[in-house]
Amino acid sequence: MSAACPAAFVELAHRLADASGAIIRRHFRSGIAVETKPDRSPVTAADREAEQAIRRLLAEAVPEHGVIGEEFPAEREAADHVWVIDPIDGTKAFITGKPLFGTLIALLERGRPILGVVDHPALGERWIGAAGQPTLLNGKPVTTRACAGLGAAALYASSPDMFTGEDWTRFRQVKERVRFAGWGSDCYAYGLLASGHVDLVVEADMGPHDYLALVAVVEGAGGRITDWQGRPLGLRSDGRVVAAGDARTHAEALALLGR
Repeated sequence: MSAACPAAFVELAHRLADASGAIIRRHFRSGIAVETKPDRSPVTAADREAEQAIRRLLAEAVPEHGVIGEEFPAEREAADHVWVIDPIDGTKAFITGKPLFGTLIALLERGRPILGVVDHPALGERWIGAAGQPTLLNGKPVTTRACAGLGAAALYASSPDMFTGEDWTRFRQVKERVRFAGWGSDCYAYGLLASGHVDLVVEADMGPHDYLALVAVVEGAGGRITDWQGRPLGLRSDGRVVAAGDARTHAEALALLGR
């Protein structure tokens, strides 16, 4: 990973997650109205309010930093430090009362993720990864677990709908070789991987706000996370992600996904 992430940025990331979480919990299971965006994905006032709260805090604390969010236009994208925000990753879970949705917050330094937060407001669980430090879950270090290969792996993906055409063919080759597979995890699966409960997460059709916060969390726990070709993830990645707690499992998955 990059040089150590400054403590001030870690503290700021906690403040961002605290502010967004308070808003999201207020709206959760409240019967909030749901709108449909042009891409046919759902959005609520909670998504927008949470992102606005994060943006206000960033404007006060680090006005020179850039911000890229899911709900509002990007600002200062060319800055050395850019925050990438998904206020509610798993809006479908949120609007149906399922508590596995999360808030994703990443900080990039010259394009490389150096800080990531995976916060689950309804569950009271927060993973934070920062370059040069171990990943923490609610303040305590976590690590991935050993897994000798796909045959021993527990695999998660958010939905089969994210895999189409050749992506589905390649994903299915991985799915057929693992010990067992599950769906419907959203970003929670990456926290479980960092804590040593899940071995592999494979996904596609993701935006930068979906995957950049996961990099520091997974890597800081000892795991591997790349695109399907084994390349580091960045703002211009193609949205195909493979994360594993053990390098052997990651290599086996890449051999099937990347060919």
